[in-house]
Amino acid sequence: MKKIIAIAAALSLSACGDPKTIDGVYYDTYGLFSKDEVRSDKVQYKLVMGNVVWGALLFETVIAPIYFFGFSLYEPVGLKTDMEKRQ
Repeated sequence: MKKIIAIAAALSLSACGDPKTIDGVYYDTYGLFSKDEVRSDKVQYKLVMGNVVWGALLFETVIAPIYFFGFSLYEPVGLKTDMEKRQ
């Protein structure tokens, strides 16, 4: 049990998602659970493959996939262009 807690603590500090400050505004990573609160329509996001891999490899721990898929699945890349906003 101590190993699982240690792994979960280490992974929560070493997630692969990278929040960014774009034009002076801070944009955080988001996942399935935090999509409504964190996601911005002005910003383009990309899937964080490192978190997908970690979540899949550590699915038995239950805590790791909840964190990676729930709160840190997508990271901000930049502002959307006018064409991307229309689609």
